[in-house]
Amino acid sequence: MSGGGGGATQQAAHSLAFRVMRLCRPTLHVDISPLKFDPCDLLFGEDLFDDPIAASHLPRLLSSQSNTSTSDPSDLSYRSRFLLQHPTESLGLPGLLVLPQSFGAIYLGETFCSYVSINNSSSFEVRDVVIKAEMQTERQRILLLDTSKSPVESIRAGGRYDFIVEHDVKELGAHTLVCTALYTDGDSERKYLPQFFKFIVSNPLSVRTKVRSVKDTTFLEACIENHTKSNLYMDQVEFEPAQNWTATLLKADDHSSEHNLSTSETSKEPILIRSGGGIYNYLYQLKLSSPDSAQLKADGSKILGKLQITWRTNLGEPGRLQTQNILGNPITRKEIELHAVEIPPVIILENSFLVSLNLVNLTDRVLGPFEVSLSEQDSLDERAVMVNGLQTMTLGEVQSFSSLSFTLNLIAIKHGIQKISGITVYDTIEKKTYDSLLELEIYVDSE
Repeated sequence: MSGGGGGATQQAAHSLAFRVMRLCRPTLHVDISPLKFDPCDLLFGEDLFDDPIAASHLPRLLSSQSNTSTSDPSDLSYRSRFLLQHPTESLGLPGLLVLPQSFGAIYLGETFCSYVSINNSSSFEVRDVVIKAEMQTERQRILLLDTSKSPVESIRAGGRYDFIVEHDVKELGAHTLVCTALYTDGDSERKYLPQFFKFIVSNPLSVRTKVRSVKDTTFLEACIENHTKSNLYMDQVEFEPAQNWTATLLKADDHSSEHNLSTSETSKEPILIRSGGGIYNYLYQLKLSSPDSAQLKADGSKILGKLQITWRTNLGEPGRLQTQNILGNPITRKEIELHAVEIPPVIILENSFLVSLNLVNLTDRVLGPFEVSLSEQDSLDERAVMVNGLQTMTLGEVQSFSSLSFTLNLIAIKHGIQKISGITVYDTIEKKTYDSLLELEIYVDSE
């Protein structure tokens, strides 16, 4: 527990006074005495165990050395003060815990816990004490304790009344713990005592994100940096995807299998992010939960989701943060899409074949009728696939968020690996041409 926060004001005429101590985990005491060593380290090298004969004599040498190195209380020369009496002494940790000597740093996402004591320093008893404790931030004032309905009956001379307040820190910047007391002093005079304890809340970590889109897959990289003076152990860094999205955490040590975020692990080793600027990177793969969801594509929403981060410090003090909505690249608002449904497994040179296609309307209105054709931008010598029959096919209307299936009769005039490209869809009502909708690779056999 640390001393009370700074900025407290107190009037001299008051019988009562507040004292605030922060309740937080202690730290390990580090022994600052000179480094101790074992004399055997000076006599034996690291390759001692490579020689089986020398290794067989080691237990006898160690036992004799330990007998001679035992400290003698009557030895005033302190010859053994640098010798290890126990192997654990080499750690420099004697096993003692140290209570914080200052108010300490308070970080966003932690739970602020204080032990508050109101002391009666006068020689008279005070009665009917109404105590309030509030946490004041730049945006709001939160009530932590109020004894208005059940006041403290009395606090004797030299006595005190103690209580504990807790507050989940969710804002950065200046905070003030406001403690007030309304009481009747020894002269039967009603008095009001306010005291203020101020502290600053800092950001324990920063989260930097990068979003990359590759076709229908979006990759989110999150870099978490530790700004505190202690190590942070990440219990959980979970990405909560927005509606219509699914997220998968990609791990560098396991490329073959990916961990689905919908199933949580019951036990896992926390990830260490070292103090003073240590970083750790997470990579998530995001996909639309239903790739054919035309409604989402029409809306063009950029919200991907949020990160939920929980951690603990060296001695287990917890913390929790949630990021704001992470935005991705805007979804292109396509009006129509063209998908290949079925392609013949065997295509023979100069023989006609049928390709089944599906035209999807991604808007909230009726589109069409349409005319489907192959682009004639390429010369006859460069074309590998042509339409067999009528060069233009007429299609009817397509309802909103619906689709229409049709087939194209094509013929390949070149063998080998070829591309079916240049399929053009023309809206005869809106006079709009849609091209570069689909490109397919086929293999054309000469026989």
